[in-house]
Amino acid sequence: MPPRPNPTLRQRRIGAELRKMREAAGLSTSTLSRALGIDRTQISQVESGKIGVSPERLRSFAAACKCMNEPLIDALEGMVQDRSKGWWEEYRGTVPDGNLENAELERASRELMLWVLTHMPGPCQTIAYASAVFGRVFPPLPRHELEARTAFRMQRKADLRRNPKPLTAFIYESVLWTRFGGSQILKEQFASLLEDSELPWMTIRVVPFDIETFPGAVENLTYSFGAIPELDTVERESSYDSVHLDAISELTSYRSIFEQTESLALSESGSRDLIRKIARNL
Repeated sequence: MPPRPNPTLRQRRIGAELRKMREAAGLSTSTLSRALGIDRTQISQVESGKIGVSPERLRSFAAACKCMNEPLIDALEGMVQDRSKGWWEEYRGTVPDGNLENAELERASRELMLWVLTHMPGPCQTIAYASAVFGRVFPPLPRHELEARTAFRMQRKADLRRNPKPLTAFIYESVLWTRFGGSQILKEQFASLLEDSELPWMTIRVVPFDIETFPGAVENLTYSFGAIPELDTVERESSYDSVHLDAISELTSYRSIFEQTESLALSESGSRDLIRKIARNL
């Protein structure tokens, strides 16, 4: 089977975890290839996600690396056996690959935690607000791209509602004052946000301007909790693309950032009160 030209986020993550196993064992690709009886090129292709592994090969790989983390091995085996194709594949070639990977990450997570300081959390955006957010891009997106990205955003929102999981969104107060699309669209967005805040699986908390210190993250973040902590992922959003981080040191750092953010945020009821107050001032 030829190598995959564009491995999915899941396929790349399996490979990355196998690479971490090999490096933790202090093995070179040559040493591991001899232990497994395969070509060293295959090791590199597996670790990059360009070719897959069977559950049996996965366990042989772990044994050769003397990995004793059974929960991790079991979780990776579950990922290897998952051959399902996500709804987001229908949009491949229509929206950026990073957007597809974010949808895949949301579906695979058991819990999500967001920090936003530029716009409303994606899972809470109305269609008019989402269109206004994408419409701010400069130079402007062609109409068909704007419509495709907006439709994709709404599909992600719908998918989370069909398959709900605990979701906490920390919103910096500046987001509530930024009028993407104008006051009327923001008023409608506030009404929708307040409705979402009452959902049993969704928590909305605002970080107000008058805190004594800033939480630390100056970009939008999504912390995705995996099947086990080793498979957590952080998505760091930028103006051009998203970066996915999974190194243990980075995960530890971002967990600390979210813990600090949680300590600074208003309560759920206090957040609703502030949202209503700002809405009245529009």
